[in-house]
Amino acid sequence: MAFRKLYPEIKPYATGYLEVDDIHTIYWEQCGNPDGVPVVVLHGGPGQGASHDMRRFFDPDFYRIVIFDQRGCGRSQPLGEVENNTPSHLVSDIEILRQTLKIGKWHVFGGSWGAVLALLYASEHPEACASLIVRSVSLFTPKDIDWFINGMRRVFPEVWDRFQKKRGEDLLKNYNVALASEDEEKRINAALQWVDYEGACATLYPQFRTITTKDQKNTAWVLARLEAHYYLHHVFTDESVILDKVENFRHVPGVIIHGRYDMITPLESAYKLHKKWPEADYIVVPDGGHSSLDPAIRDRLLMATDNARSIR
Repeated sequence: MAFRKLYPEIKPYATGYLEVDDIHTIYWEQCGNPDGVPVVVLHGGPGQGASHDMRRFFDPDFYRIVIFDQRGCGRSQPLGEVENNTPSHLVSDIEILRQTLKIGKWHVFGGSWGAVLALLYASEHPEACASLIVRSVSLFTPKDIDWFINGMRRVFPEVWDRFQKKRGEDLLKNYNVALASEDEEKRINAALQWVDYEGACATLYPQFRTITTKDQKNTAWVLARLEAHYYLHHVFTDESVILDKVENFRHVPGVIIHGRYDMITPLESAYKLHKKWPEADYIVVPDGGHSSLDPAIRDRLLMATDNARSIR
């Protein structure tokens, strides 16, 4: 089976920085058609930052593509800052950005942590959502985080051995301490262990990356720092935090896309969302993992953004 490729590479036609409080300033950019239908893209993590490839899931002749780096990551400042950095702050930033850019309604597109934010945003601002496209759904509960920290060793025992090496019994707490250390070498070593673990489990077919430059190491630290901090301090008490709010936006056209072999966010959460939101298209990708760049996942995402062009 031949899978579609992403749309061609494009560059932003507008960029800027938005001061969202006394601490944080977030970076934003717009690509595609300035007069097109707006879509906002919510990156994963927390802390992953936006990539150039995220622009390429959308027809640039049709969409006005809005991408931003969430608090503390990517090109936003200050990097790695955890103060005033919570789910509610990030949801508020999405709405502030919409109003700043004078957008009425926009399509909302997010995967993994970005899917969590998309669902939270839609529950608070359904009137601003033309549609939702969510991939690799998590309900961000203690059960979900325990699967990431401990459960994946059942599938990736050798990878988990490297992840837990010299980190003690309370992995999440100990990683948080190391990643917040004033000792740069200690911070970076912990970050490299963290992203090696996550990266090894994120794709259906293993992909290996080498982190060597100072910028790459700093990016790894930001991702690990924010993820570990959120996993320890901002996990939702239970799945009702998201599922009980579906009623607020169930009238919004939606697509749920999830890989059958997603190891980072297992399919169970997407299925629970589907049961609460049966009006949304529910697509289980039989040959997909977690990453949006898995060929079969990429193909379904492109199909979803193309189909959303008919929604007004």
